Amino acid sequence: MKLAAPESGASNICGKATDQRVQFPPMKQTLVIKPTLFTELNLPESLLKGIEELGFTEMTDVQQIALPITLAGKDVAGQGRTGTGKTATFLITAINRLLTTDPKPGRTNHHPRALIIAPTRELAVQISDDAAKLAKHTDLKLHTVYGGVDYEKQRLGFENGVDILIGTPGRLIDYLKKRVYSLTKADMLIIDEADRMFDLGFINDLRFMLHRLPKYDQRQSLMFSATLSHRVLEMAYEHMNEPEKLRAEEGDLTASGITESMYHTSMEDKFPLLVHLLREGDVKRGMIFINEKRTGERVARNLARYGFSVGILSGDVRQQKRTRILEDFTNGKLQLLVATDVASRGLHIDGVTHVFNYDLPEDAENYVHRIGRTARAGAKGTAISFSCERFCFGLPDIETYISRQVPICHIEHEMLQIGKPSTPEATAEGLKKEDQAEKHDQPKSGGRPGGRPGGNRNGRGGPSRGRR
Repeated sequence: MKLAAPESGASNICGKATDQRVQFPPMKQTLVIKPTLFTELNLPESLLKGIEELGFTEMTDVQQIALPITLAGKDVAGQGRTGTGKTATFLITAINRLLTTDPKPGRTNHHPRALIIAPTRELAVQISDDAAKLAKHTDLKLHTVYGGVDYEKQRLGFENGVDILIGTPGRLIDYLKKRVYSLTKADMLIIDEADRMFDLGFINDLRFMLHRLPKYDQRQSLMFSATLSHRVLEMAYEHMNEPEKLRAEEGDLTASGITESMYHTSMEDKFPLLVHLLREGDVKRGMIFINEKRTGERVARNLARYGFSVGILSGDVRQQKRTRILEDFTNGKLQLLVATDVASRGLHIDGVTHVFNYDLPEDAENYVHRIGRTARAGAKGTAISFSCERFCFGLPDIETYISRQVPICHIEHEMLQIGKPSTPEATAEGLKKEDQAEKHDQPKSGGRPGGRPGGNRNGRGGPSRGRR
């Protein structure tokens, strides 16, 4: 029996929550973790081969709990710490389901069997790359759509048929409205980073697509989120079939392999302190998070002048350039990546040894997502944060959210003596030499992560893209 969303007193799913909160019926929870190998899951040989080639043998905590349930065809609303293997969980489930069940009667090439919705272009690309590797030895056809790239080229990708469709809401809806594809024969729905969907104002887009899928009891639905907030649970009850609530790990929200520290510093001392820490630390691959694009441009340009190979990633950089910068960073051509929160979720880049919060995030949850770019899949990492007079007011919320204090480090005078830049005219990757070069990198389809022209649907929702 389907658990329906409450009809009265619930939070407004399109806006702010009311004071009165509905108590949802408790979902089932599984907290016992038992060591499990992928070979014990009775997966198809073609899928197991893809898993083995990725070097996966033992399952993560999230996978140990979720996969036996999702592979059995049950709906799941899952919560887990960043970097815990949620992407592989739902991809393995989707590929297994498509390989072991027959397509629905009447399905054609233009009826995807699985739909995966992601909030940002970077996350959609990341999911697509992982899916291609896992499905490498199968006959499944994958297609990914998102804004900021050639519209017609992506449309032509449907002509060869699609089994698994991955994309951001804006571009998915554009093609759906033009009847490029249909969702009426879908066997599976996956929503990744559900809480981020709400933050970016995608709730109307989600509802539009959900109402064009088969009924909740005629498909399997998986929803993964960093936090199972009231809004996320409300959607789970409305559009899923008795979803099971899973949280694999209790305790700290941050990964255990991260060494955290905090420096209280003035804004003018942040850059010399950063240069000192980069020089003295064993920073093989580092990410530097800032809150505003203009700050990132200045930091990236100055780091290049001091001899660091650095790229910048923000919402205003053209999609092709963003993809190339991420590839260069992943391949080791760039040592450092300066980024806004567009890179704080969903990106899995192996070997990130250090994360620097040059600006403390204004949203406490983003602290966890940012530092989660390091120490992924059981590795070790270092997270260093700067608390300056402008952004220090967010520190109490961060420490309340993670339920502990971040260790404080003392600044010595010599740590701020970094000398003159070695290459005064150097320019970071992603920036032109002209101060206003990024104005030419505005994507033609608009600034929204999903690529819909003119911002959010109905002229609503989501934070301003100008500062990001």
